[in-house]
Amino acid sequence: MSTITNKVPLGQKIAFGFGMLANQMFPAIISIFIVVLVQGMGFPGWMWGVVSLVPRLFDAITDPIMGFISDNTKSKWGRRRQYVFIGSIIMGITFTIMWQLYPVNGIDYNFAYFLFWSLLFYLGLTIFSVPYVAMGYEMSDDFHERTNIMAIAQFIGQWAWVIAPWFWILMDDKDWFASSAIAVRELAIWVALACMIFAMIPAIFIKGKSTINENYESVTFASILQKLRIIFVVNFREALKMKPFRKLCLATFLVFNAFNTVAAFTYFIVVYYLFDGVTGPDGAWWWPTLFGSVGALVTTFMVIPVVAKMAKVLGKKKAFMVSQGVSVIGYIMLWFLFIPGKPYMFLFALPFFSFGIGGLFTLMMSMTADVIDLDELNTGKRREGVFGAIYWWMVKFGFGIAGGLSGLIFSIIGFESGATTQTEEAITGLRLFFSGLPILGTLVAMYIMRNYNLSEERANEIRAELDARKAES
Repeated sequence: MSTITNKVPLGQKIAFGFGMLANQMFPAIISIFIVVLVQGMGFPGWMWGVVSLVPRLFDAITDPIMGFISDNTKSKWGRRRQYVFIGSIIMGITFTIMWQLYPVNGIDYNFAYFLFWSLLFYLGLTIFSVPYVAMGYEMSDDFHERTNIMAIAQFIGQWAWVIAPWFWILMDDKDWFASSAIAVRELAIWVALACMIFAMIPAIFIKGKSTINENYESVTFASILQKLRIIFVVNFREALKMKPFRKLCLATFLVFNAFNTVAAFTYFIVVYYLFDGVTGPDGAWWWPTLFGSVGALVTTFMVIPVVAKMAKVLGKKKAFMVSQGVSVIGYIMLWFLFIPGKPYMFLFALPFFSFGIGGLFTLMMSMTADVIDLDELNTGKRREGVFGAIYWWMVKFGFGIAGGLSGLIFSIIGFESGATTQTEEAITGLRLFFSGLPILGTLVAMYIMRNYNLSEERANEIRAELDARKAES
């Protein structure tokens, strides 16, 4: 079923955007809190890798199943809203519990405890995020309105990355918290409550059309077990046979997960390279926060509007190529502008650096909605949940790989968990990977996208054919 709505009311776009704020706030906070596992709990590199990798691999398994369930749900509330609401509650509860870590319990216990509750948290994230993303794909059938929807959602969602870095300040301030472990335990409660409310907003305010009388597949437990081959083999094969969708998945995998592999290195580069291991007011206190917060502000107020405008003027593919090219310049600049004694210099690289991730999902989520139209033309099915799940499966699988690679890199370069200083070799290794890996991933992604051919003209042709087909039926 195609939802034909060319212009979406601003209130609906904002409601969708609040869901994106929750969807991005959780990983933004996790990227900060997870440092405590090394600094405060003493996790070695391999444990960091496992707790980063395993939950996301589990998440990657549950996402396609949730996509199938969401696409085939018969309900008076529609296919998405109830799952978004239930998932938000599960995320809020489990996020709070997973960070209740006490050093006195020992590394092995804390490792097992965190891993178990992480799995439940990511199950809740799947129940929320797969229907939520599909909800966004089906809000409009207009080529440019899709970009507007995703731009507003990303604009709101980016505030997660503006706010989250300030948690470094709270966690390091001894007037607020005696230790980072205590800080994480208490802050997790407030983060979970706020994000749970944000995540509920799309379920409450974006109405769904009743699907009680639709001719959908059965979604009982037994029927899902019988259809696992369809979910994991047939759907994947059909989706990835479509060259435009395959390119979107691979390019996103490379850009986003090369970035995520080294994202946590920012803190350690600032602390150990720029400030020789000194934290707090006399050391690196403000600077990791400024790196993340200023970068997110640039993304919010400059990158997203510029990329959305470029998509209208140049087309979505060229906007992608330009924005990623600018980000490569930013990573090169960061190699030279991380200067001990002059920490403010890296701020000049952030407007360039921010174009990579800042423009990625604004464009890719809009382009995925175009691909879903092509799939409907080919198959007669409307499968936002399936395509959203497969796309984010690639992202999350890669995110898990990125977490594992982060731990491996720490081990390779000889980084010492909890040490007050690091060797010159370890710091140089961090800096090389921080700039080099994202540059490599971005350049390969640009090569893959060089002949992406689902243009505005072709998308409009597909839309016209679908509308004509619907009029005849």
